[in-house]
Amino acid sequence: MLNKDQVLNKLGIKENNSGVYCGHWVENPQGGELVSYSPVKGEKIASVQMADEENYQFMIDKAAEAFLSWRKMAAPKRGEVVREIGMELREYKEELGWLVSYEMGKIFQEGLGEVQEMIDMADLAVGMSRQLYGLTLMSERESHRMMEQWHPLGIIGIITAFNFPVAVWAWNAMVAAICGDTMIWKPSSKTPLTAIAVQNIANRVLEKNNLAGVMNLIIGRGSTIGDRLVSDPRIPLISATGSTGVGKKIGAAVGQRLGRTILELGGNNGLIVMDDANMDLTLKGVLFGAVGTTGQRCTSTRRLILHKNIAAKFTENLISAYKQVRIGNSLDENTLMGPMVDQGAV
Repeated sequence: MLNKDQVLNKLGIKENNSGVYCGHWVENPQGGELVSYSPVKGEKIASVQMADEENYQFMIDKAAEAFLSWRKMAAPKRGEVVREIGMELREYKEELGWLVSYEMGKIFQEGLGEVQEMIDMADLAVGMSRQLYGLTLMSERESHRMMEQWHPLGIIGIITAFNFPVAVWAWNAMVAAICGDTMIWKPSSKTPLTAIAVQNIANRVLEKNNLAGVMNLIIGRGSTIGDRLVSDPRIPLISATGSTGVGKKIGAAVGQRLGRTILELGGNNGLIVMDDANMDLTLKGVLFGAVGTTGQRCTSTRRLILHKNIAAKFTENLISAYKQVRIGNSLDENTLMGPMVDQGAV
């Protein structure tokens, strides 16, 4: 079984870490200290020095500069870079999955599954890099052709939540990369160390290929770095994951400057069960839908709408199933539901 020191050492996590990467790790950012605690035992894992406004300005300049050359690289070659990142993720899958579990609280198998999503996304994007099609259209003018060609947008802002601290970045970053966009990632302040670990893994590929400024990381307060990122006219697209309330604010701020958004927000999901459903299969689906990630997914099952013919029996079976759920240390292989991310979530 992996241990804390072994994992942190392999992933490049130090006792005190810079929270700003833009081609290199910025020494001693002046945005204040952020301490990451594990919900598993409540102990301190490590600390991060957050970014300030000056760090942000420096990063946006680096990302803009990198975009000028990155967009000119042939898309299949950009896909090769993404393929190499996917291979590095395979190398570090177990350690990164462990850290996701330890810092966020989801069970270890879910942590491994999340890293696998990153790997799968890299594989998908590699294929997409050879499929950036455009239409050829018939024109009403003689001897004339109309052609559609896709172009990269520029710098993409990626804001991720604590519940999927690494996979959501990959969903966005792998596609943005093959399209020729550079990116700035602002992770949740509840899970900064997993973001630093991912950046370290990506850097093994980026630095080898002299691609400084393509994938950037900034950890900072929402009131300074987050607001600046969302309102910056140099960032044409913001992809954000979080609560519905936060999503409304981001959508309004980006819309005010006619920017684009991709918003993945919280929900209040209901599951409808009819009386002809396979009850065993449905019970398992309901249980995992509610218990998975300790109910902290945007897709967590929060309500049941049951046909009256099966309502009483299904409820009885569900209560029995809940009584068998083992809650505890997320790194224990016998645990089915780990702790919530922090006391505020409780």
